[in-house]
Parts: sequence; structure tokens; C-alpha cells
Amino acid sequence: MPSASKVLGVLTAAYGAAVLVRPATLTTPLDLDRGRGVASSLAMLARAMGARDLAIGVAMAVAPAGKPATVAVGARVASDVGDAVIFGTGLAKRNLKVKAVTAASAWGALCAISLLGNRRR
Repeated sequence: MPSASKVLGVLTAAYGAAVLVRPATLTTPLDLDRGRGVASSLAMLARAMGARDLAIGVAMAVAPAGKPATVAVGARVASDVGDAVIFGTGLAKRNLKVKAVTAASAWGALCAISLLGNRRR
């Protein structure tokens, strides 16, 4: 059975791939496109985040146990902390800030907790 961090890595990679293909996957729930469709510059930034998530997710999924897995998960947690801070301070509407910070924090926490399972193996 794969470790929790490997499963979370696959899910992270899948989300990253979805954002690469369809940037609105990221922008619409946060109302970044303001219901007008995703502008090319916004799509470019969303795709950059998707590429980051795809790369980190693949790293988490394939990294051997020990330090490589810890580094991969650490990169995911650091990205989630950054996302929480940036979206939490940058979004205009309070409800969207709460949504973004909650999602990023929860995912980062799950990934961090998954390291505990790796240490027990």
C-alpha cells in the first residue's frame, strides 16, 4: 500500500495537470476572473502554479522514503504556506480569503502529517 505522502503527491500532480489544461480550475473558485473568463495573463500565472504543483506532486509520488520524500513534501508544505499568505492577503473578498487560506492550510497540514507515516515505515 502506498504511503499517504505518495497518495497526496498523486492528487497534487493531478490537480496541477488540471490547472495546466484548464486554468479556470484555480481562478474561478477564487473569483480571480471575476466571471469574465480567464485573461491570457491570468491563465499564464495559473498554469505556472499548475506546473509547480505537477512537479512537486510527481516528486512526492516517486521519491524514495527518507530524506528525498521529506524534501519533496517540504516543498509542497512551503508552497501551501506561500499560497495561504499570498491569497490570504491579496484577495479582496473576505469569504474568498477564508476559502483560499483554509484550502491551502488544510492541504499543507495533510502533507506535513503524512511525513509522520513515512517515519513509522
